[in-house]
Amino acid sequence: MSEPTDLRARLRLMLITDGRGDPARVERVVQQALDGGVRCVQLREPDWSARVLLQVAERLLRRCEAAGATLLVNDRIDVAAAGGAHGAQVGHRSVPPELARRVLGPAAVLGFSAHDAAELELAVAAGCDFALLAPVWPTASKPGAPHLGPVRAARLTAMARLPVLWLGGIDAAIVEQLSAVPVAGRPIGIAVRSAIMAAADPTAAAAALLAAWPPTHA
Repeated sequence: MSEPTDLRARLRLMLITDGRGDPARVERVVQQALDGGVRCVQLREPDWSARVLLQVAERLLRRCEAAGATLLVNDRIDVAAAGGAHGAQVGHRSVPPELARRVLGPAAVLGFSAHDAAELELAVAAGCDFALLAPVWPTASKPGAPHLGPVRAARLTAMARLPVLWLGGIDAAIVEQLSAVPVAGRPIGIAVRSAIMAAADPTAAAAALLAAWPPTHA
């Protein structure tokens, strides 16, 4: 497994699998997303056994490395530690991020799912590489759940002491609205599920999301 480089550029668009499909579907859609320009994939399939997750992760890892992309697994630091991914994404229901960092080592990519300023600081203290801030907009995966809104998300992002991605209800039209967010509060990337996983053409959907980024994005 090669060590990921230029992580910040890869985090511009993260695909999170939606936990709804069989392994063949996940592998097919991930490959299509990679063809469309995705360079970071988070494998999130909580209903799969550890064995199936590891087997699929190992196959996806080869696909990701062929495309110059980073593969993360959600929660399952054991799968990442076994060499099935470049790292892991953890949250407040996972093992503590500081423990995940100790288990995975300094070279692994470690992300933390944050919802407020305190959790962003926790990610910094634990040595995480980035944080996923969510949900920014209403999302179909958690109907009725409170969301941050772009103004508050931008304020939290501007104060954060690590790179931040936004997650929740994002599509190409919303990405275009990022041009109205002050540069200091703009995320380095976005993470999506259904915008790609449920798309009729995942390759085109991924390309459209990347094309919609404001030209001034840094």
